[in-house]
Amino acid sequence: MPKIVQAVNPPTLARPVGYSHGWEVQGGKILYLAGQVAFDKDSKVVGKGDIVRQFRQICENLKAVLASRAGQMNDIVKLNIFVLSKADYQAHGKEIGAVYREYFGKHYPAMTLVEVKGLYDEDQGCLLEIEGVAILG
Repeated sequence: MPKIVQAVNPPTLARPVGYSHGWEVQGGKILYLAGQVAFDKDSKVVGKGDIVRQFRQICENLKAVLASRAGQMNDIVKLNIFVLSKADYQAHGKEIGAVYREYFGKHYPAMTLVEVKGLYDEDQGCLLEIEGVAILG
């Protein structure tokens, strides 16, 4: 069965902006994307103190995992974003949005953003962590 994915945005729910309420998937293989932080290949944090640079590095990391299985960013159907500061994320929303569009274009997975008390790699300067699910053809 070929891969079929379709955004699910019922008219009875609020119009989603920058995300989808859900995704229906038929066929394909599931790739679970572990929580990624802004580490480069040498385990060094990219963009200490800069949530936009860290977001970009995380997108690069997600892209690398997907590419290793012949996937691309628009194969992602679910993202969970964990931030230390929702206020910092919101304050840089336009810049983060611009980076997002560089990697995803107009593809909007089902998304969750949660402000958390701490991240495992917070002590190394990580400000956010993103995990996801992709469906590969």
